[in-house]
Amino acid sequence: MRLGFIGAGRMGRPMVHRLIEAGHEVRVLGRSAETRAALAQEGVQALAGVTEVAGGADAVVVCVFTDEQVREVCLDGGLLTAMPEGSVLVVHTTGSPGTAETLAARAASRGVHVVDSPVSGGPHDIAAGRLTLFVGGADDAVARVRPALRSYGDPVLHVGPTGAGQRVKLVNNALFAAQLGLLADAVRLGAQLGVDEAALLGALPHGSSASRALAGVAARGSVAAFAAAVGDFVGKDVEVARKVAAELGGDLGVLDEALGTLADAVRPAGRSVPQEGTDR
Repeated sequence: MRLGFIGAGRMGRPMVHRLIEAGHEVRVLGRSAETRAALAQEGVQALAGVTEVAGGADAVVVCVFTDEQVREVCLDGGLLTAMPEGSVLVVHTTGSPGTAETLAARAASRGVHVVDSPVSGGPHDIAAGRLTLFVGGADDAVARVRPALRSYGDPVLHVGPTGAGQRVKLVNNALFAAQLGLLADAVRLGAQLGVDEAALLGALPHGSSASRALAGVAARGSVAAFAAAVGDFVGKDVEVARKVAAELGGDLGVLDEALGTLADAVRPAGRSVPQEGTDR
């Protein structure tokens, strides 16, 4: 496929390399000469403008950090108007389902399809080709971009129409953060029973309480250390999940109670649960 790519950063860069290795033709946006030079040294075709990246592409992948940046690139930055009729816009950024739906409505008048595909995992998962993708979009649009997404994604989960990917991802991240809150309480209980946190975290992953959240905490050695490492990613999505749930007449229920426990656990170390970003 001929692909445009915007957002070749911590997550996007390894995606680009996986796409190239899979035989796709990839043009990447590099706004500065330094960025373009660095990408060129890695064998990546880097261009300076959105129009150049999007022109003639079968699909354009956007992997920027925030929902606001998605809107800035796709709407204010002119990406949608630069994409050819029949092409597909893939958005990996985690954000509001409303943004994906707004983009889809704007794109439809130009014959462009929108697929929201937030991810779960990190750069190491991309490199191994096992990044989890929660995909929302029309069946035919998802089918067209699936070969590209499979370059770094496994599983690629089609969960519903445009916006559904974001909804599933937000529930996923709220649950992940709540699990961290439960782990904080479990560590507190362990201390009351005279069990050292390191010993507890070394044992629990081998029992029935094992989870991805527990594995991450155990690898870092403490709940506070893990929260410090991933908080900048998890915090934003938790706030978006709260906002979206409220807008749709729902709430986080007991998940919110566990999130409060997590916040209480990290404050003694001088941390609060941050409010920006995620790729968990």
